[in-house]
Amino acid sequence: MSAVSIKVSWLDDADQDIALPAYATAGAAGADVRANFQQDQRDGLVLQPGARALVPTGLRLEIPDGFEVQVRPRSGLALKHGITLPNSPGTIDSDYRGPLGVIVINAGQEPFHITHGMRIAQLVVAPVTRGDFCIEDSLSQSERGDGGFGSTGVS
Repeated sequence: MSAVSIKVSWLDDADQDIALPAYATAGAAGADVRANFQQDQRDGLVLQPGARALVPTGLRLEIPDGFEVQVRPRSGLALKHGITLPNSPGTIDSDYRGPLGVIVINAGQEPFHITHGMRIAQLVVAPVTRGDFCIEDSLSQSERGDGGFGSTGVS
């Protein structure tokens, strides 16, 4: 498996004892990223059912041109607690250099405590192919045609 170098820097108020994004296993596609709250909020936050919040990671990234980093939910948090990302997958563009925050939502039934250092999402590095959008008078036909939601049947 090849690797793409993603440069990382700490924000001024970040806890540098928190682990950088890391892959949990040799076959993992996503690197776990952790909550990194400012000094005055190190006890984390409680996310009520239906509520959402921007969770800081204490990081900024430099992503090479031609790549993006996708931010995705962690399946264990989603299954066990209903914690997910409302804009999943989120995209971090190669030209963005600001703070990396993760938008989380509690779709569960109980309040959920996001603690300082908790693994809150995963980062997937992906190549980017840009489209060239062109107006045409007509489009080619396909077997599906203009069938929309649910048009391919239920099975």
